[in-house]
Amino acid sequence: MSLFEEEKIELKKLAKNAIEAVLFGKQSETLHIPERLKEKGGAFVTIKKKGDLRGCIGYIHAALPIYQTVKEAAIQAAFHDPRFDPVDRKEWKDINIEISVLTPMKKIEDTAEIEVGIHGLYVEKGYNSGLLLPQVATEYNWDRMTFLENTCYKAGLAKNAWKSKDTNIYIFSADVF
Repeated sequence: MSLFEEEKIELKKLAKNAIEAVLFGKQSETLHIPERLKEKGGAFVTIKKKGDLRGCIGYIHAALPIYQTVKEAAIQAAFHDPRFDPVDRKEWKDINIEISVLTPMKKIEDTAEIEVGIHGLYVEKGYNSGLLLPQVATEYNWDRMTFLENTCYKAGLAKNAWKSKDTNIYIFSADVF
C-alpha cells in the first residue's frame, strides 16, 4: 500500500505519542485516523539515535489495523527490543522514528525475482525465520547474494541455507518514511 502524505504524518504522530505516553506517563493524544489506516496491515517501527539503530520491531502479518500495528511496534521497538536497553527520557531528543508499512508477503521460487532496494526478505526453514527490510540492503550496499546470506544469518541459519529446497523465501515491499 502506498500511503498518502497525510496518512504518513498521522502514523508518525501516533508512534511518537505512543512512546511518549510510556516514557513520560503522558496521556496519548486522540488523533484522526484516516480510513485506510484502519485496514489490516503489517508494519515495522525502527528507532534510531543519531543515525544508529536503537530498536526495531514489527509485525509481518496483517492481524491488526495498520494504525494499531504501528502503535504497538513503536512501543515494542522503544522499550522491548531485546538487543537494546529501553529508550530513556534523556536520549529522547536524539531519537528518530522510521516506519515501514509492508505489502503482503509473496513466496518466490527463483531468487532472480528479488530486487535489491525494492524488496525486503523473509526466510524460514523449520522453526527458524528471519526478516530484513528493503532499506537494509541499500544502507549496506549489498547485492542480492549478500542480502540472502544476511537474512539467513539473521534467522540463525547457515548463510547458504537459502539454497535448500526446504527453505521458504518471501519478498515484500515497504512504504518507508
